[in-house]
Amino acid sequence: MTMTRLSGPVRPVIFGEVLFDMFPDGTAALGGAPFNVAWHLQGLGLSPLFISRVGQDKLGDRILRAMDEWSMDSSAVYQDPDHPTGRVQVSLQKGQPAFDIVQDVAYDHIEPSMVRNLYANTSYGILYHGSLINRMPTSAESLFLLRQMAPSIFVDINLRAPWWNKEQIDALLQGINWLKLNDTELQALTGCAIDEKKQIEENARAMLENYGLQALIVTRGAAGAMLITSEKTNNIAPIEVNRMVDTVGAGDGFSAVWLVGLLRGWPYVLTLERAVEFAAAICRLRGAVSQDKEFYHYYHYHWML
Repeated sequence: MTMTRLSGPVRPVIFGEVLFDMFPDGTAALGGAPFNVAWHLQGLGLSPLFISRVGQDKLGDRILRAMDEWSMDSSAVYQDPDHPTGRVQVSLQKGQPAFDIVQDVAYDHIEPSMVRNLYANTSYGILYHGSLINRMPTSAESLFLLRQMAPSIFVDINLRAPWWNKEQIDALLQGINWLKLNDTELQALTGCAIDEKKQIEENARAMLENYGLQALIVTRGAAGAMLITSEKTNNIAPIEVNRMVDTVGAGDGFSAVWLVGLLRGWPYVLTLERAVEFAAAICRLRGAVSQDKEFYHYYHYHWML
């Protein structure tokens, strides 16, 4: 399917969590899916507006400093004097990593007043968000306001137990344009088997039609990705990853490139191919993002951004 460039403003708005993964050895890694997406977009030259909240603490200062060093706009990252910066406590249980996404942190308290007049600035366009930011009332209300104002919405669902239920997700999927989820999330939301490609396609198409989506993307890990539109289904084969390091943040890299494609008017299939390519490159890195500008310049040049 050929897609025209989104009309009007081209600056994406990224709403959601920024946090640190806190490891047992005392190290901390900066992340949060929306933050990772915003970081990639900045590296690719799209100057996103990232909306979040951090504590008035050392971790919050580290986030703001990292954004400044990456030339990211931090004007909508507010400091909270009453709640700490977001954290995920990573531990080992029977030799396997376990994750505790700490509740009642700064990003759970993005006030509606902080976003109410955002789209009065006509330089802002498509809205991206996930589901974790919807877990507490204050940020959920702010998200609702943004969704009412945004010209178009892309949701990367990123289900995080125990912070979701089907009723909440059903509400989040109403009125959006594009949805990305992985095959495990598709199964969790539909309750249907996904053992075969045909089952994935049938369940995804039912979801596309139910919510009136322009496109639905199912990422399938080592099996590649599937794009569903009203017209057809496209399957994109995976790219073999030489020198695999880890898969952390690969999905966020995929989402960032999907946004690039929407904003630059790439055909859907080309966008999907480039998103798979970029996600594979992320798997060659340690962690979810790169601080190496040359990493992004390669794609900026070859994709003529």
